[in-house]
Amino acid sequence: MAIPDSAVGLQTHASILRSIDHGVLRLTLANPPANALSVSVMRELQQALSDAAEDRQVRVIIIAAEGSVFCAGHDLKEMTARRANEDGGRSFYAETMAICSKMMLSVVRHPRPVIAEVDGIATAAGCQLVASCDLAVASERAVFATPGVNIGLFCSTPMVALSRNVGRKQAMEMLLTGEKIDAETAREFGLVNRVVPHDELSATTAMFADRIAAKSTRTLKTGKEAFYQQLEMGLSEAYEHTAKVMVDNMMARDAEEGISAFVEKREPQWTDE
Repeated sequence: MAIPDSAVGLQTHASILRSIDHGVLRLTLANPPANALSVSVMRELQQALSDAAEDRQVRVIIIAAEGSVFCAGHDLKEMTARRANEDGGRSFYAETMAICSKMMLSVVRHPRPVIAEVDGIATAAGCQLVASCDLAVASERAVFATPGVNIGLFCSTPMVALSRNVGRKQAMEMLLTGEKIDAETAREFGLVNRVVPHDELSATTAMFADRIAAKSTRTLKTGKEAFYQQLEMGLSEAYEHTAKVMVDNMMARDAEEGISAFVEKREPQWTDE
């Protein structure tokens, strides 16, 4: 589904707001105060990501949120209510985790770069969402945690994204203690790229998005896909795989154009092919 490329074009889809400006799609979680990942919200976000993957106008995606909470994780009230089900809620919990895993994988495997803009609390699956994005920019008032251990529910699925983005000891510190870390500590851990004052957050995120949006989408898709693929390989296999990726990349029209533009000292004209 194409979205009009307009700075003022805004669509409301339940708890997700979509707007696009010059190739940068902004997806805003808009069900405060918790911006919780209920099943309906996750499905809505999944649909927005799927739509963006098919929309050639979209070059970069920003995931942001309204209010003082970026995302508090799963909707615990929704999950608790399902304990009254005949199976004690097991089938609903399985469905919830499956939908969540699919949505997180959609972020990682999305053909467009995805940037988290965090201006508040990101806990449990909310922290997982930040870790799943390719880049993350946080304001000084952002806070992060995987607090499941405090309520008897270890953050096992958030652990997957967290442990692939921060050091092992740092990940275990967050998972075992459940304590909150501030934005600067999150940057030191490797969970976020930049920490900026609140009033500079949107501009800093836009800077990243605009710089990336100016690149060839074909090249970005190739590189992002290869990055995550090689992380799951041994060293020799990773070199073998990425060498093949580079050869294929060299044959692309945008690589030919980009190299020619560099040699000729001019700006490249991307065709995204």
